[in-house]
Amino acid sequence: MKNNRLAIFLLAGLLAAGASAQEWPSRPVRVIVPAPAGSSLDVIARTLADRLRVIWKQPVVIETKAGAGGLIGMDTVAKAPHDGYTLGIGFNGPIAFGPYMYRRMPYAPSRDLVPIVLTTSQPNVLAVQESNPANTLPEFVDWARKQGSKFSYASVGAGSSSHLTMELLRSVTKMEAVHVPYSGSPPAGLSLAAGDTQALFTVAPALLPLIQGHRVKLIAVTSATRSELMKDLPTVAEAGYAGFESLAWNGFFTAAGTPPEVVQRINADVNAVLREPAVRELLANQGLVAGGGSPEEFKAFIDSEARKWGAIIAKVGIRLDQ
Repeated sequence: MKNNRLAIFLLAGLLAAGASAQEWPSRPVRVIVPAPAGSSLDVIARTLADRLRVIWKQPVVIETKAGAGGLIGMDTVAKAPHDGYTLGIGFNGPIAFGPYMYRRMPYAPSRDLVPIVLTTSQPNVLAVQESNPANTLPEFVDWARKQGSKFSYASVGAGSSSHLTMELLRSVTKMEAVHVPYSGSPPAGLSLAAGDTQALFTVAPALLPLIQGHRVKLIAVTSATRSELMKDLPTVAEAGYAGFESLAWNGFFTAAGTPPEVVQRINADVNAVLREPAVRELLANQGLVAGGGSPEEFKAFIDSEARKWGAIIAKVGIRLDQ
C-alpha cells in the first residue's frame, strides 16, 4: 500500500510537470536586464522580446535592474519562483567572473541559476589613439614595452571583459601597464581619445563615433577568426598569439528548479527567434553575433569561460569586495 501511494504521488508530480510545461506561458513573462536602460543588453532583450511575445501570446515585460556589476539583477532572477516566468539576460561578469572576484556573492551562479541559451556574443577590439605610431599588434606591443610603467590602459570597469582581456594580453606579452577603470565605454573611450590612457579593449560599436572622428584607431580583434563585420581587422591570434580569444557574451537564465520541460520550451523558442534573418540583421547592426544552441552547450561554454578567466583573475589578484 505504501509503495502504491508513493507511485501515485510520483505519477501525479510528473503529470503536473508535464501539464505546467504544456500550459506555459499562461501569464506575462518578465525579463530582468542587469544593466541600464539603453545598454546593449537592454537592446538585445527588447529585440528578442518583440518576437517572443508573438510566439508566446503573452506580454514579455523588460525590467532593468542595474548595479553591482550585474549582481543585483541576476540575484533577482536567482531568487524568483522557479517557474520560468522570470528570465534574466546574464553576461560574463555576474556569471563566469563573479565567483572568482567576490569573496561572497548573493547567489551562486552554478547552483541558483539555470542556463537556457546563449543569446549573442561579440569580440573586443584593441583601440589606441589615432596618433599612436603602432598600426599592428606587434608594433603596439613593442611600443608599449618601451613605455614601461608609463603605459596605462583604460577599461569599462574593474573585472569587466574589457579589463580581463588586456590582462590576458599582458600575460602573454609580458607588458607592464597601469589599469585605469572607468564606468562604461563612453568615459573609457574619451580617456583614450584625450590621451589620458593609451589603449582600450572594448566592443567596436562603443567606439564608432571616435573612429569616425579620427580620434582612435583599431589594431586587432579578439575573436578566434576575423569578424564578418570587420574583415580587414586582424585577430590577436593571427598576429602571433595563437589561441587568443576573448568574447563579450550574454544569454538567458532562469531560477534553478524550473521544470526542464519549461527550460526546453524557452530554449526552442529563443533559438527559433535567433534564426530569423530579420533578427540576425538587427543584431548584426549592433555588432552582435546571434547565438543559439542547447542549454547543455551553453552550460559547457560557461564552465569553460569560468576556468579560463578564473585563472587570469587569480593571477592578477582581482578582488572587488575588499
